[in-house]
Amino acid sequence: MAAPVNALQPLKLPAGPAPLTPEQRYWRSFKAAQLLPSPHSSPVTHISYPSTASTSPLPEVFAVTSGSRVQILSSRTRKVVKTINRFGFDDIAHSGEIRRDGRVLAAGGDSGAVQVFDINSRAILKTWKEHKQPVWSTQWNPQDNTMLMSASDDRTVRLWDLPSQESITKMVGHQDYVRCGAWMPGQSAGLFVSGSYDQTVRLWDQRTPDRAVMVFKHAAAVESVLPLTSGTTVLSAADNQISVLDLVAAKPLDILRNHQKTVTCLALASNGTRVLSGALDGHVKVFETTGWIVVAGSKYSSPVLSLSVIASGSSREDKHLAVGLQSGVLSLKTRVSGQQKVQQREREQEMQALMAGKIDEFDKKNKRKKRTQGIEKKLRGLDYNGDGAEIVIEGNERRKKRKIPQWDAALRKAQYGTALDIALAEKPPNPTTVLTLLTALRDRSALRVALKDRDEATLQPIMKWLSKHVSDPRHLVLTTRVSMLVLEMYAENLGQSATIDGLVERLHDQWIGLELVPALLLGPRSSIVAPFIQSAPCLKHRPEDKVAHMLGSNVQDMRGKPTGSLARLIKPRHRGGTRQSLHGVWVWPASTLLCSPQRWCPTSLSTNPTTA
Repeated sequence: MAAPVNALQPLKLPAGPAPLTPEQRYWRSFKAAQLLPSPHSSPVTHISYPSTASTSPLPEVFAVTSGSRVQILSSRTRKVVKTINRFGFDDIAHSGEIRRDGRVLAAGGDSGAVQVFDINSRAILKTWKEHKQPVWSTQWNPQDNTMLMSASDDRTVRLWDLPSQESITKMVGHQDYVRCGAWMPGQSAGLFVSGSYDQTVRLWDQRTPDRAVMVFKHAAAVESVLPLTSGTTVLSAADNQISVLDLVAAKPLDILRNHQKTVTCLALASNGTRVLSGALDGHVKVFETTGWIVVAGSKYSSPVLSLSVIASGSSREDKHLAVGLQSGVLSLKTRVSGQQKVQQREREQEMQALMAGKIDEFDKKNKRKKRTQGIEKKLRGLDYNGDGAEIVIEGNERRKKRKIPQWDAALRKAQYGTALDIALAEKPPNPTTVLTLLTALRDRSALRVALKDRDEATLQPIMKWLSKHVSDPRHLVLTTRVSMLVLEMYAENLGQSATIDGLVERLHDQWIGLELVPALLLGPRSSIVAPFIQSAPCLKHRPEDKVAHMLGSNVQDMRGKPTGSLARLIKPRHRGGTRQSLHGVWVWPASTLLCSPQRWCPTSLSTNPTTA
C-alpha cells in the first residue's frame, strides 16, 4: 500500500530580533481597555487625580471633565461613582481638579465662575465670579488645602482662599488668553507657572503679583505647562513642540519635535521619571527625562485632548492610563501587577480545572477546603462516560480531508510553472507560500523548468516579487539564486519590453542597497560571477579569471583601496546611462550589464577606462 502524500509544510523563517524593548513591553502591559463615552459626545477636556505627599495614601478616585459635567470615577472599579453637573444650563465645565484629600473639587466654566463642590454631597461650597471670561484652568495648592489658582481668557491669573469671598491675589502680565497653569512642587510651592496664547510662559511669585519672576518666549501659543518633580524644570507645549525650560539657568534645555500636530496635554508617570504627551495627531508619546528620547507610544482614533497616568498604593505604581479624546470617548487602560496578577492567574487556572472536570485535584493540589454541596451538585455527572454498552475502537480515525491548495496540487502533478503562477496570482502574493514553493522547486532541481518559456505577462509577477523580497536577509540566498537564474535565462531578451527593463533596474537597485555588487569583486572563483559569464555571449569563451579581472579588482586589492571597476569594462551606449557610486566603484544599471552583445561588449582588457 502506497504511503499517503502529506501536505507540503510551510517554510519557517528564522526569528528576527525582538521588536519590543522593555519600555514598550511595560506600556503595552496596560490592557483591559475600556471605552467610556461621555454624555452628548462632548469632548473630554481634562483628567485629574489628587496628588499627595509620599507618606499619605492616595484617594482612589479621579475626575473627568466633559461638556457641562464632571464625573468622579473609582480607580478600583473604573466606574462612575458621582456626577457633578451644577454648572448652569448653557455653561461648559473646565479643569475639574480634586483636592489632595479627595473630598473637594474645584472647576471653572465658560461663564467665568470658579466653583468648589463637596464630592460626597455634590453641594456647591463656594462660587467666585470675578473672572470676566471663561476659566480654563484651576489648580489646588499642593501644600495648602484652602488655596487654589485659576487662569482665564481675561488674561489674568487669580489666587483664591476658601474662607474669602473674593480673590486674594491677581496676577497681571499676559497679553492674551491664559489657558494653563500649575503650582511648582516641593519647596517652591509658593511659585506657579502659567502659559498663554501670547506665546509666553511666566513664572509667578504670589508675593509679587504685579510682575512675573521669569518669562520664556515661545514661537506659538502655549497649550500646556508641566513642572517636573525636581522643582527646577518646566515643560511647555506650544504648537507641535515641547520645550524643556530650566528655571535655574533661565533658558530652554531642549526642544522636542516628535509630534506632527499641536500638543494639547502633558502628564507625569513612573514617579516623575517619564513624561507623556498627547496631541491632535492622535498620538501619545512617552519620554524618559534624562535624554528626552521617545521610549514608547500609542495611536488613538481621535485627537487627544487630555491624559493622565493614575497611580495607586503607597509606592505610587502606575495603574491606569486615562486618555480623553475629541470624539467624547474616555479610554481607560489598566495595568495588573504584583498580587493582583497572581490572583488573576489563579482564577484562570481554577476556571481551566473546572472546565476540564478536575476541580477536586486542583483543590487538593492547592490545599483548599472541600467545596460546598451546591458546587458539588452542579459538578455531579460531569465525569459520566456511559454504562459500558458502547464499544469505541480508537485508531484509523477518518477525518475530513484537508483541502489542498491549488499550487500544491499542481506541484504534485509536476506542473511547476503552473504552480508558480498560481502562488503569484494571489492578491497580494503570500511570501511564505512563494518561499515554500521556491524551496521545493530548488530541492527538486525544477527551478529552471518553472521559469522557462515565459512571455512578458507571465514574467512580470516573478520580477515584481523578486525585486520586493530580495532585500530580506532571511532568504537572501534563495532569492538571489532565483534572480540570477531569471537574468541568465532572459538576458538576451532585454530591451524588447520597457516594463521588464524597469523591473530589472529595480532589482538591480535592491542589489546595490544590499552591497551585492562588491561581492562580484571577491575573486575569480565567486559563484556570482558565473551567471554574468553565461548571460553575456561575448564572455562565454573567455577564461574565468579573465572575466573576473574584467568585472573588478582581485581580493587583495579590495582589502585596501579599490582599483578595478566596471567602468574599465563597460561603455554605456543606451539611453539613460546613469551611474551610481558604491565604495569607489562605478556601477551601471543591470540593463546595461546583462544585455545582448549588440548593446555592449568589451573591446579590450586595457585598464584605461577611456579605451574600454
